[in-house]
Amino acid sequence: MMMTIEELCKDRDFVIRIDWSMTQEKAIDMYLEWGAGWTRGTEFDRSDRDEPVYFVIYDWEVPPQVTLLRRNSRDVEELAKIDGPGDLFPASVEEAGKRAGVGVCPLSPDLKRWLRDLLDGPPVPEEV
Repeated sequence: MMMTIEELCKDRDFVIRIDWSMTQEKAIDMYLEWGAGWTRGTEFDRSDRDEPVYFVIYDWEVPPQVTLLRRNSRDVEELAKIDGPGDLFPASVEEAGKRAGVGVCPLSPDLKRWLRDLLDGPPVPEEV
């Protein structure tokens, strides 16, 4: 089941698990045997319990969203999809050197900052 942004903001223990430096390419290198092993050096999955949580952009999605993933050596799970400022998505795709519609991109520094501010902001009030 997908988490909402409100649920994410409330779950501080989960938010601190987010690996803001993880990218799709690095995750594949570290957690899948067909990754480009020579690029990972000594960074690779050491157990099935090692599960990074990180954000990507699927640049083919309309409207653009940030997708939170959890990956291990067996599978990947989409945990949340978050809408964001439309002007930050094209910049992320461009900075990643990808053409729109053909890839999975990391977040640009500006989009990462926006998202971190959103998640680190004041707690979301409880529903009445």
